Amino acid sequence: MSTYQKDIDAVATLKAKNGSAWDAINPEYVARMRAQNKFKTGLDIARYTAGIMRRDMAEFDKDKTKYTQSLGCWHGFVGQQKLISIKKHFGTTERKYLYLSGWMVAALRSEFGPLPDQSMHEKTVVANLVEELYKFLRQADARELGGLFRELDKAREAGDKAKEAEVQKQIDNHQTHVVPIIADIDAGFGNAEATYLLAKKMIEAGACCLQIENQVADEKQCGHQDGKVTVPHNDFHAKLRALRYAFLELGVDDGVIVARTDSEGAGLTKEIAVVREPGDQGDVYNSYLDCEEVTPEQTSEGDVLISRNGKLVRPKRLASGLYQFREGTGHERCVFDCVEAINAGADLLWIETAVPTVHEIRDMMNEVRKVHPDAKLVYNNSPSFNWTLNFRQQVFDSWVEQGKDVSAYDRADLMNAKYDDSELSAEADARVRTFQADCSREANVFHHLITLPTYHTTALSVDNLAKEYFGEAGMLGYVEGVQRKEIRQGIACVKHQNMSGSDIGDDHKEYYAGEAALKAGGAKNTSNQFS
Repeated sequence: MSTYQKDIDAVATLKAKNGSAWDAINPEYVARMRAQNKFKTGLDIARYTAGIMRRDMAEFDKDKTKYTQSLGCWHGFVGQQKLISIKKHFGTTERKYLYLSGWMVAALRSEFGPLPDQSMHEKTVVANLVEELYKFLRQADARELGGLFRELDKAREAGDKAKEAEVQKQIDNHQTHVVPIIADIDAGFGNAEATYLLAKKMIEAGACCLQIENQVADEKQCGHQDGKVTVPHNDFHAKLRALRYAFLELGVDDGVIVARTDSEGAGLTKEIAVVREPGDQGDVYNSYLDCEEVTPEQTSEGDVLISRNGKLVRPKRLASGLYQFREGTGHERCVFDCVEAINAGADLLWIETAVPTVHEIRDMMNEVRKVHPDAKLVYNNSPSFNWTLNFRQQVFDSWVEQGKDVSAYDRADLMNAKYDDSELSAEADARVRTFQADCSREANVFHHLITLPTYHTTALSVDNLAKEYFGEAGMLGYVEGVQRKEIRQGIACVKHQNMSGSDIGDDHKEYYAGEAALKAGGAKNTSNQFS
């Protein structure tokens, strides 16, 4: 017996127990409302989606073609439309997630207005966005199921038993739009206790996966900007444990932690690590500091000195009070960070790189996997990279190594549109097309994400609309550039009243008031023009 029918029977039994006062309650309507609300709390969502991620991680370990993907979202509507589109085009949400970007929260959701990605925005906004995303995804479930219920009623009215059985099967096997969210908690917004408190809010809102970086919380910078300052491993690992405790306290035992290292581009540290014995984490961390050997006579008032291999050394300190690492140690520090993060309980790694190159990511992960063979990576396919220029330059350089004639190309000017139809451009685009699959196969990248895609697509579409609508095209700029494309591509939002929940409201009015219900979706509803 289907879950839907079981709910109908269960409510019918309950109705009978409550006598005539419940005469107007329709058990099937209750079953429909329950089906449209699979998840009662954010913790239900967190537990469900954590299970999805764990299964996907296990599948990826067996088959590197089964990597996962996501796009960054800054509003619940954006996340909802992404999942509706995924189900429309691919028929399933498998291995498709959402990413909550700290950058977009800072730039688009703060009450202060647009802010840089430096953890200056209200930290409660992050948890609020997790909750908002899931509200919109759950509404997408309700909307889709509502349509199926109306189809079921029509099939019954027509006496079409075959259609009725087909729709009933779709209801019973409905796949939810609710998918895992990888949520950016920045550097934890304070000390480990602050990290724990915010993590709980995010998990209670539905987050099954939290991504945290090893930067200093009060000096945090976007991973693609200069001036990044890392912390010693003990500090970072305390925050990793704070996240785990938050998951376990709330009963999300499968919660996923992504440990991000910014060491590849971070040349500074705020602290000299504590060393308890030679060769420990602190000792290794300090070994990367840029130091000069000194004698006691060469020291000045206020100098900070370290004993290293029986010698006295002075770390180079900037006017800001920060210490700098030796040039060229970024990759080595990334590998060390990753190994130690897994030792401290991280489930997935994130290495922020300066450019998107398969070999760079592969080489670092090969070193990590010598210690942790199953180490898996989350990689940011960032809009901060100029993908066209980077990959054209990669092809140019490989052709030079092969001895191929590149005299027709200017390496410094490869972004020029004159090269768009060239052989070099075609090969570069082919490499971009397979970049994710190549990284997953060669560097064990489990998850690929684009942090800010909807930020950029919104800007692009608004620019095109503004140019046409306020120009000579006038209203045709909207009709041809937006609405006609929505209709041709079957975009659900062309019927925006339905998308906002109007039909769901009509269904409920009928449940509550029967024939007396005043519905919005009658013959005079202009949305019928899009049927």
